[in-house]
Amino acid sequence: MNPPGVIRSLIPLVLGLVIGGLGATLFLQSMPGAEGSAEERAAKLEAELKRSHNRIAALEADPRTRREKPGRGFADRSRQLAEDIREGRPVSPEDVFRAFQPLMRDLSPLFDRMRIAREKEDIEAKTGEWTRRYDLSPAQRDSLRKWFEAQSEENARRWNDLVQQDGTRLQDLMKFAATRRPHDGIDSFMERVLSGEKLQRFQSERMAERAASVQQHADTGTQRLDGIVKLDDAQRDQVFGIMARGSRDYDPAMKLEGTTGGEIPIADGATRQQALLSILRPEQRQAYEAEQQRRRESAQKDMEAIGLALPPDWDPLEWDEFR
Repeated sequence: MNPPGVIRSLIPLVLGLVIGGLGATLFLQSMPGAEGSAEERAAKLEAELKRSHNRIAALEADPRTRREKPGRGFADRSRQLAEDIREGRPVSPEDVFRAFQPLMRDLSPLFDRMRIAREKEDIEAKTGEWTRRYDLSPAQRDSLRKWFEAQSEENARRWNDLVQQDGTRLQDLMKFAATRRPHDGIDSFMERVLSGEKLQRFQSERMAERAASVQQHADTGTQRLDGIVKLDDAQRDQVFGIMARGSRDYDPAMKLEGTTGGEIPIADGATRQQALLSILRPEQRQAYEAEQQRRRESAQKDMEAIGLALPPDWDPLEWDEFR
């Protein structure tokens, strides 16, 4: 992904914070879409946003909702951010998140209501689809719906825990939204519900879906690195293997295209980036490091154009993973 693309993915996140909608936006983006009226959903969201603005005004006026020192409520923090930007003082997306995190906490009941309304449609759609696909009985259908609901609540709890924690970083929220899987654990559940030919078909289809996900993940990562350092055939095969094994959906039993089976051992405790760097030649490492620096400089210019500063620990390849 090119640097402007990285910043385009970062700026909407920051702006989402500014309107107080980060929690709902990131969480709902990770849910599978359901068919329905776009106009109706837009109207519902507009109504929720109006109520959100009213709630913000009430929170600003109520000193009980201010978690910081007197005089440093939400309005004070936002004014300070605006002043810092006008005066040219460095303000990073992390600073924006820190200013708005208490408001996100206070508005969590609103975000929960929005989540429940949206996920109810998604759960009904997915339950209906799988009931038809695997010919579930009414009891099995109800059991499946309850599983989806429990999974939804667990993910909501994990999200809210992140928002409530003082040490949570902006990239922690982005990583959660990007890596969350609505169907984690569904395999073991369906093994208890299905049997015989239905179970075999479910397992086969799930393996195919997961293999396709791993294939896309590995192909994309390999292509990105190849575009930077020009891998040879042996390296491309090794990179593909490292990328594939780094996917959460990976299973050694999968049959993947694009690899002949050549792999490089990964030392215990080594990160994926360390494993990738270990297979590069010196001139390739130099090209890799130069590209990272070029992306950082380009990203910094893009951020400065809107009055923000790039986070000091920003890693171009790490942010690629949040696409």
